[in-house]
Amino acid sequence: MTDYLLLKPKAAADRLGLSESTLAKLRMTRTGPSFSLLGRAVRYRIADLDAWVASRTVTTDTAA
Repeated sequence: MTDYLLLKPKAAADRLGLSESTLAKLRMTRTGPSFSLLGRAVRYRIADLDAWVASRTVTTDTAA
């Protein structure tokens, strides 16, 4: 059930290896991981952070 564990922006940024500032900019431009608003509180689900990272995986063709 860690899927519903909600992380504060600092913890989410630490998990992603980003600064809180970068994560906030990604949030404002809607290019970062999905997040929830609970009142004014921003929270991230671990599953959403992992999915966002997976969606940015780049493979290279070394047989060129």
